[in-house]
Amino acid sequence: MRKKHFFPAVARKRFLAIVLLLLQIGFFAYILLSGSFLSTTAWLVLSIISVIVALFVVTKKGESAYKLTWIFFILSFPIFGAFMYLILASSVTRKALAKRAQEAAERTSELITAFCVDEPSCARREVLYLSKSVGFPAYSDTDAAFLPSGESMHERLKDMLEQAERYIFLEFFIIGEGEMWEEILSILKQKAAEGVTVRLIYDDMGSFMILPGQYPKQLRKWGIEAVAFNPFVPILKLEQNNRDHRKIAVVDGKVAITGGINLADEYINLFEKYGHWNDAAVMVKGRAAWSLTLFFLQMWEVCRKEQEDLTRYFPKEPFSSFKSKGLVLPYADNPLDDENVGERVYLQIISSAQKYVYITTPYLIIDDKMTAALIIAAKSGVDVRIVVPHHWDKRIVHMTTRSYYRELIEAGVRIYEYTPGFMHAKTVVSDDVIATVGSTNFDFRSLYLHFECGVLLYDHESIGAVKNNFLRILQVSEEMACPVRRFGFWGRLWYSVLRLLSPLM
Repeated sequence: MRKKHFFPAVARKRFLAIVLLLLQIGFFAYILLSGSFLSTTAWLVLSIISVIVALFVVTKKGESAYKLTWIFFILSFPIFGAFMYLILASSVTRKALAKRAQEAAERTSELITAFCVDEPSCARREVLYLSKSVGFPAYSDTDAAFLPSGESMHERLKDMLEQAERYIFLEFFIIGEGEMWEEILSILKQKAAEGVTVRLIYDDMGSFMILPGQYPKQLRKWGIEAVAFNPFVPILKLEQNNRDHRKIAVVDGKVAITGGINLADEYINLFEKYGHWNDAAVMVKGRAAWSLTLFFLQMWEVCRKEQEDLTRYFPKEPFSSFKSKGLVLPYADNPLDDENVGERVYLQIISSAQKYVYITTPYLIIDDKMTAALIIAAKSGVDVRIVVPHHWDKRIVHMTTRSYYRELIEAGVRIYEYTPGFMHAKTVVSDDVIATVGSTNFDFRSLYLHFECGVLLYDHESIGAVKNNFLRILQVSEEMACPVRRFGFWGRLWYSVLRLLSPLM
């Protein structure tokens, strides 16, 4: 059974932080909009400043959907909107976070290819992009196993942790106290007592209301090194949007798991939070696990603000020899640079598809580029199918997802809702030759704001398992029909507002 929490013990500090944040917003609104502050001349000057800020937003490099949302906000609330943008855009701490992330990536750029003996010869653009342009090597001697549920991932993870000899690295968006976490924590305590280095990163916002504020201190008492990524503070700061949404588990640099599954009871269906929880992960054994090891170590340096000798984590024994056909490419995405890796991987798979492309995602909140790619593929004769949840976790987000249905269905995209419950898996598979499994949703937050990761599989034997799992999901999913009638004025207005605000969801 899921462990119950006593609200004051866990949430008192969190609740106070939210109240303080709301008070700040109210204070700014009062100062900027009160009659005592704004004379006619001051209003005119500040309005001109707002127009200048809006022009700056237009010309600034970045995602157009975000710029449109900010411009709308600034022009709707000229003074307040412009000041809010200037306060958030000039965040010194976010620049410091970006600098640490860049330095950590540069320090590991040479190490990431230390155990790669391959030079990909295939001309597949997804492989060349990841291996040549952004420095994520392709491995031909790595075994990969698709894990089609939280339950299967949980069992593999426990077995993997129990075999650790040198170190265990865990990085997850959500950790929730309960049966799943208690089983894993018991193994971590045992391994730490045996002298194994155990490190844990969790996102402070992801576990905002389900873990105590000083949880890392408690874990350190058991010999587990732990940090909360980007701790939430009740101050208006842009970097609070940049969350660590990755899910990574690594043992000894030789075996690793990543995907969409967090460490909480709903992910293994010990209780029904939104109906049956459908999720997925991938387990890699061999040289490719080293890439995921370095992804973790990069984030560890970002959180700890200190450097260490990373070569000490080299596997001491040779990697096991695997003769799996095809390539395995772990990749990561950093929201603080100009390379939207996760988005580009998805776009390339969709635009390269010849026969089919099958997608599972909990959210379908996409910009014009992704919408156009799906529509062009469908109109070109590609069988494009997308499965999203029927039971939502956030009603307004689900309504926004449904606002895309008509446009996509009319173009030939087939959309299904997973009727037993919540679809949380993030998978894309195409033409029996390429697939990706990871943590990146088809929404603005994952594609542009979060730290994410995944594994690309090219011509690998495990691709069939990803496809077959999708086909099984279709059997219990309902295909959405295009509405017979178009929405009336108020319906169109409502969905237009949702689409406009979608970058903030």
